[in-house]
Amino acid sequence: MKLNIQKLEKPTQELVKKLEHWENDPDLIPYTRVHRSKEELEAYHTVTLEGLSDRLHNHDIYLIYLEDKLIGEMNFMIDPPHLHKKVPGTAWIGITIGEPEGRGKGVGVEAIRYLEEQINSAGLNRIELGVFEFNERARKLYSKMGYKEIARLADFTFWKDQMWADIRMEKIL
Repeated sequence: MKLNIQKLEKPTQELVKKLEHWENDPDLIPYTRVHRSKEELEAYHTVTLEGLSDRLHNHDIYLIYLEDKLIGEMNFMIDPPHLHKKVPGTAWIGITIGEPEGRGKGVGVEAIRYLEEQINSAGLNRIELGVFEFNERARKLYSKMGYKEIARLADFTFWKDQMWADIRMEKIL
């Protein structure tokens, strides 16, 4: 498996189209964004070049390629307001493996390790993330990589006709 990770410097319309596809992929929607109702779960989300460019002001975004094919993206932001523990100098991370051929092959492990290196290089030593309680695969991955549960935010997101918790996890680098 040849993985190539590149920092996003200048978004393109082609990238916007790919991210919008992932943002609205029925197989990914429950895992990638918060929904308070069935209507929110089914709502179409538009990604724009301007919006993606704006994200670069407070996110470090990395594109994940497998054999030269874009299969995912990951990012971090520093000290966002939604941190559970308000520890200054904390990175909040997010990862999406958008293409099926990138799932279940260790891409997530390698990508998160890379992201942790970038965060550490930025002088940060704490990472926090949120993972929905029904996302067993991601929870196991994060636990295996040394992330520890620090909180559960009940009734956080809607999926399969019920509300689920958001599990907050942290790792000290």
